[in-house]
This record gives sequence, C-alpha cells and structure tokens, in this order.
Amino acid sequence: MSIGKINSYVAKTNVIPFKSNNNSGKTEYENPVSRETEKNLAILSTFGVSAVVGLVVGGITSTFTKRPKTYGVAAALGCLAITLPPALYNRKVSAFVKQKEVDVFSRDRNLKSNLTEEVDKEVQNSDVSLDKKLDDNLKLQMANRGAALGIANVTPKA
Repeated sequence: MSIGKINSYVAKTNVIPFKSNNNSGKTEYENPVSRETEKNLAILSTFGVSAVVGLVVGGITSTFTKRPKTYGVAAALGCLAITLPPALYNRKVSAFVKQKEVDVFSRDRNLKSNLTEEVDKEVQNSDVSLDKKLDDNLKLQMANRGAALGIANVTPKA
C-alpha cells in the first residue's frame, strides 16, 4: 500500500464520497452552506442598513425642512440601490467559497476514513505478513502527521 496524493487514491480506487441515494434522491452528504440563505441575509442586512440611513437623514432634515419623511425615504432607497447589488455579489461569492471549503473538508475526512478502513482490513487479514502490516500502519500514521503539518504527499521511496 502506498500513501500518495488524495487525487491518485480516488483515481485508483474509484471511490466517490458523494454518491446519490437512489431511494430518496438526495446525496449522502448535504452541504450545510445554503446560497439561498446567504442571499436572504444579504437582502435583510442591506434593507436594515438602508432603513437606518433613511431614519438618520430624516432626523437630520427634520430641523431644516417640513418634509423630512420624503428625504428619509429617498435616502433609504438611494442607499438600497447603491448597496444591494454589491452585497448580493459578495454574499454569492462568499457562499460559493464556503461550500467549496466544506466540500474539501468532507471529502478529505471521508478519504482518511476509507484509508484507515483499508489498513484495518489488511491488519485483520492473516495472509499478510506482520512486517507489511506494521509498515502500512506506519505509512498511514506518517500521512496523518504529514497532513497535520501541511505536507500534501507522504510517499516513502522504495
């Protein structure tokens, strides 16, 4: 058993961690980051900021004019028109990045689990020599420590 890059493991074993479940139509893993929720939060926060701006402008103009509500509403709508598109774009990009980070984390955890199970099966197999079992277990431990240190590829030279 050679512990190499995760991509080579997926290519060799054809393990795909996100298989679709035929019974329910959902995937085994559902990403907790929702783009719709992020969009709604952006809209809500932008409306809140615009309302505050409208109230402040209305309060300030109440001392100078007889129609502070008109100026407050106009300021709120102007603020909303200026801040909503960038807020929606930034939240969309942020949600995409969060989804990808969670996907990578989940795939990595699933692949580590598969590797650990593979080593465990080999240890349980009585046909495999003790030296090979110890060597493979050591390689797995080195890979786990290497991943913790940020080393992407831990492959001993044979």
